[in-house]
Amino acid sequence: MASETTGLTGLAERYAAALYELAEAEKSLDAVADDLRRLRDLIGESTDLARLIRSPVLSRADQVKAITAVLAKANELTRCFVGTVAQNRRLFALGAMIKAYLAELAGRRGEIAAEVTSARKLSDAQVSAVTDNLRKVVGAKISVDLKVDPALIGGLVVRVGSRMVDSSIRTKLQRLQLAMKGVA
Repeated sequence: MASETTGLTGLAERYAAALYELAEAEKSLDAVADDLRRLRDLIGESTDLARLIRSPVLSRADQVKAITAVLAKANELTRCFVGTVAQNRRLFALGAMIKAYLAELAGRRGEIAAEVTSARKLSDAQVSAVTDNLRKVVGAKISVDLKVDPALIGGLVVRVGSRMVDSSIRTKLQRLQLAMKGVA
């Protein structure tokens, strides 16, 4: 199991490093990052798209055609990259590739990547407040990656490096449930 994770991570990092070098040469680092964030969000929102990416049953040609259609408005480099990933039958690792690319981009810019998950989409003011507070705590430039998970009910889950702060209502309810079991 551990070797599978390591293999996927290594694969994703190699693809992400290649994409980073190409995007840097074309001076389109931010455009590619924006495209990849939008694609990641689409995959999270659409069960059909997630199935397309993970399904070994679909033919290579069908996967290439479908993912190319999804990325019709994306940067040319992003379309070519994801098309190549599909052509090489590596779409199953696309999520890890996106994560590795964004981490590489943040690292090269001297930023620390933070992942903030909320129950609902945060407003611009809330994002700004979270970013400012994280910057104060971490003491460095920070790159915030926002995610939405309605199962949290409320609150936030913040990950910075190996540290995690979970102030979600879901976790508080789980702790309360465990405490109530202990009393009974």
